Amino acid sequence: MSRNTESFRSLGLDIDPKKLPTPIYIVDERLIEKNLKVLKEVMDRTGCRILLAQKAISMFSLYPLIGRYLSGTAASSLFEARLGFEEMKGGEVHIYSPAYREDEFDEIVGICDHIIFNSFSQWDKYRDRVKASGRKIECGLRINPEYSEIETDIYNPCCTGSRLGITLENFRDDALEGVDGLHFHTMCEQNSDVLKRTIEVVDRKFGKYIEKMKWINFGGGHHITRPDYDPETLIDCIMFIKNKYGVEVYLEPGEAIALNAGYLAARVLDFVRNGMDIAILDTSAACHMPDVIEMPYRPKIVGAGEPGQYPHTYRLGGLTCLAGDVIGDYSFEGPLRTNDILIFTDMAIYTMVKNNTFNGVNLPAIASYNDEEGLKIIRTFGYEDFKRRLS
Repeated sequence: MSRNTESFRSLGLDIDPKKLPTPIYIVDERLIEKNLKVLKEVMDRTGCRILLAQKAISMFSLYPLIGRYLSGTAASSLFEARLGFEEMKGGEVHIYSPAYREDEFDEIVGICDHIIFNSFSQWDKYRDRVKASGRKIECGLRINPEYSEIETDIYNPCCTGSRLGITLENFRDDALEGVDGLHFHTMCEQNSDVLKRTIEVVDRKFGKYIEKMKWINFGGGHHITRPDYDPETLIDCIMFIKNKYGVEVYLEPGEAIALNAGYLAARVLDFVRNGMDIAILDTSAACHMPDVIEMPYRPKIVGAGEPGQYPHTYRLGGLTCLAGDVIGDYSFEGPLRTNDILIFTDMAIYTMVKNNTFNGVNLPAIASYNDEEGLKIIRTFGYEDFKRRLS
């Protein structure tokens, strides 16, 4: 058995590497459904409603599956809202944006069930257009409790000078007529102990306003499907707010739906030597997994270890001319060879939604996998996809 075949088999994927186009995102539907069942249990035990935050994964071919378990979608733009409306039939469509464009707002009103505003000025500007729509739309305000345990400011919605949400100092008690709910988002890839401490702050600062609402949205950043996550504390937080205020509770995780459920398979193209062994792949950190550079972080590879852990260490680089297009340093039990396939893990989230065609590098194909159909290549890309984005 080849190294490539063995790597796929170790993941429970029956894939012939010789027939596999690379680079390619492969999302395992079985693992998606496993995550969804965890989320559904939280919903069943608490009566809360959980939405797919499409900013993490917008693989709409899976929306019929996701819609069987979750309540709907959460959007951050008109286009995400349209995608949820069109592809998750019958699901709720929620939207939040730091500010809405006037030329898009009528379409937003036509498809969204919940519209969350970032400021009282936005609420004042659009409230009459919501009322005039004739649709049953619930409106909310995003609050900023000025509490977060996120250490990296680029991901911290409550950092000093944040534009996201209304602070207590700027909250207006006299402008709540027609407001149905409050929304806060303060977390990023965190466990439920962080939520508990956040809820204590939100309750203390905004409790007198929560009691006037129909619902409260705890936002995203909840790593509910991570192996070490504590669901009981999450459930306690939900029930505390529900019981104290009689409101409905929403959550809108993104990563939790597809956490550890997808891969990026890439092929070794060439080797160079410059103080160390360097392998060049047919993928790119800059183009295909931009969070590797933006966060930054080092993705895991099936069968690989830390530098020096195994006998053969390589720096893995991408296809672009960007000097920093480096995925990381990894070691392997045996030497890499041209055409070897490397499988990066946890690549269903913040990849397809953030990738790009810098340098004209083609986008990876998109595929899913299940026991009945095996590998299904859903979409491939080419020159016209690159050209259509330009002028």
